[in-house]
Amino acid sequence: MDSRCSSSADSRLTGRGVGSMNTTPICARVESYEAGEKKCISDVRRTFCLFVTFDLLFITLLWIIELNVNGGIQQQLNKEVLHYDYHASFFDIFLLAVFRFAALILAYAVCKLRHWWAIAITTAVSCAFLIAKVILSKLLSQGAFGYLLPIISFVLAWIETWLLDFKVLPQEAEDENRYQSIMDATERAPLMGPGPLSDGQFYSPPESVADSDEELDDKHDPEKGLIQQVT
Repeated sequence: MDSRCSSSADSRLTGRGVGSMNTTPICARVESYEAGEKKCISDVRRTFCLFVTFDLLFITLLWIIELNVNGGIQQQLNKEVLHYDYHASFFDIFLLAVFRFAALILAYAVCKLRHWWAIAITTAVSCAFLIAKVILSKLLSQGAFGYLLPIISFVLAWIETWLLDFKVLPQEAEDENRYQSIMDATERAPLMGPGPLSDGQFYSPPESVADSDEELDDKHDPEKGLIQQVT
């Protein structure tokens, strides 16, 4: 009876172990995705926001260098900011970088949009303003920075568009589709292992013929059984 109980318990534990082994990889994938969702922002979106910040800082650095080269920061700030002239000032290119930074961080870091319309607006405004600035202003006659600032601002705006449209949004859509497929698989997979086996499925081996014959002889010949017990 004890052997039956132990074998039955072992079979139940084995069945449960098989079921848990089958569901463990799927559960691990779901937990890893949920852990990623607990983050404030995805890794690829964080990279995009860092590049937007780099855009603002790089344009600011170039503008400060331009102010310092052309006669001192304080004097040039007074000339380009307080006495702003569209045809000769670089201050509006700096403000354009601030506009891109504020709009993109608000849209894709704070609001976490999953659409390209915000970056489309910032890129279109940047391109239109820079093209008009180069055509109508006199920046090209002001040395290297007259070429450098508009070109770099134009290129950075399009790199931001490429990052969002070809990296951020497709990667997040792929992660979401993978998570949905894993959830569908967990719903189809059995949550429990095979049921426990009943005690009726276990049986003891039949007694040997030799043992049964000896027991019958002992019953028919009590003296022989008594002699065996004495010896």
